[in-house]
Amino acid sequence: MKILISADMEGATGVTWPGDVLPGTPQWERCRGLFTSDVNAAAVGFFEGGADEVLVNEAHWSMRNLLLEDLDERVEMLTGRHKSLSMVEGVQHGDVDGIAFVGYHAGAGMEGVLAHTYLANQITGVWLNDVRASEGLLNAHVAAEYGVPVVLVTGDDLACEDALGYAPEALKVAVKDHVSRYAAVCRTPNRTAADIRAAAKEAAPLAVRQEPQNTGPYTVAVEFDAEHLAMAVTVVPGVTRIGERKVAYTADTMYEGIRTFKAVTTIASSAVEEQYG
Repeated sequence: MKILISADMEGATGVTWPGDVLPGTPQWERCRGLFTSDVNAAAVGFFEGGADEVLVNEAHWSMRNLLLEDLDERVEMLTGRHKSLSMVEGVQHGDVDGIAFVGYHAGAGMEGVLAHTYLANQITGVWLNDVRASEGLLNAHVAAEYGVPVVLVTGDDLACEDALGYAPEALKVAVKDHVSRYAAVCRTPNRTAADIRAAAKEAAPLAVRQEPQNTGPYTVAVEFDAEHLAMAVTVVPGVTRIGERKVAYTADTMYEGIRTFKAVTTIASSAVEEQYG
């Protein structure tokens, strides 16, 4: 059994504000250990549940945040940019039986600690076939296209609530409870590590590869906080404006859909000026 862990940082133990997750800050350096603890707990739990392999794909910001030296020696880690499937890179090779979303968060425009979808601020909402979408929802559809079920989700309580919509059978672990975008009631790392490890062990039997599911075509709509960003991303083929600050595109598969989304967000981020956005 092989498990892929897609590891994001905003939903990690103790993380509550931008300084905790922005590479190079003192708080980020501290929170790297908390993030690594969550990921390691999941990996160890999966091994205890019968996994033979665990591959961790770093999915946050620079994708160079986890402390490799603090992971269980059986773990392998995919670190760094750039990847064909970004946050779920590795799911496409036909050897993954289940995927875990560790450190995930709610989507742009939703309540949740550090809630966003790919871009920290510029996106105010994403919809997949008219359903408001988080990164978890988008990535779950990509995984399903390769027959890989989501078996575990960790993050704040609202990230776990969000996961009920896209992975109802998956085990969920809330490491903190949302108070506001930048505040949460946090559990200690010893407690969250134990909770994640136990849930991963219980989730391991759910890692059974399924028939690939393609429920396309998929229409993705993206709303920005500024008009010029909507204009800028229309250079991507197939992306059209459907409002002053909103664009949309349609893809036959989620493989195409997530890659187009990555192109849209990359261009939008490059069009942001430091002071005026």
